[in-house]
Amino acid sequence: MTAPVASTPTFCGRSCEDYLAMVAAFHGHPAPGLVLGGLMVDLAYRHLPPSGLFDAVCETRHCLPDAVQLLTPCTVGNGWLQVIDLGRFALALYDKQTGRGVRVAVDHSRLGDWPAIRAFLFKTVPKREQDSAALQAEILSAGSSILSAREVLVEVARLRPGRHRAFALCPVCGEGYPVDEGEVCRGCRGEAPYLSLAPSGSAEAEAPVAEQGQTREAGG
Repeated sequence: MTAPVASTPTFCGRSCEDYLAMVAAFHGHPAPGLVLGGLMVDLAYRHLPPSGLFDAVCETRHCLPDAVQLLTPCTVGNGWLQVIDLGRFALALYDKQTGRGVRVAVDHSRLGDWPAIRAFLFKTVPKREQDSAALQAEILSAGSSILSAREVLVEVARLRPGRHRAFALCPVCGEGYPVDEGEVCRGCRGEAPYLSLAPSGSAEAEAPVAEQGQTREAGG
């Protein structure tokens, strides 16, 4: 039996409708992980001072980082968001100077009235068999009641992205790379994800990639 429906939540001052539209535009569809993640970011902010500069940590790479990037100034690109994939659906916002902040996670002891959320988090129902509308409704009904917020002290120095000292041209590919990573770049050491790469300036390299269908299976 599902718990009584609560009032529709807001997301860091944004209406539910506005936030879901932002999610669909940014993530590709209103993924349940981002709906839940938006509630988590909102709860974290409610436990922090109204002013301050906060960095973020996500403990999973699935969905949650996008919620942080939508509702905070923190992004992977500006270095204020660090993703440490511990496999836990949790995040922390913390003062970038002192490391003091708040960690928000799902409290699994509170999921008894929310079977769809539990099935989503524990992957007990295949994605193709999920009732997305029912799951979203359950997340919005549960709101922050299924979340826990705890004070945390973050080891700031460990999370600050390192700065490379100097760059040089890789003797293999001729592209710039951080010299402190070795005599050749990591791509030329076999770490690049490409099965093949046309030589620079070749007709193959300059040819436009054939257009492919835009429909794909949505993640998260």
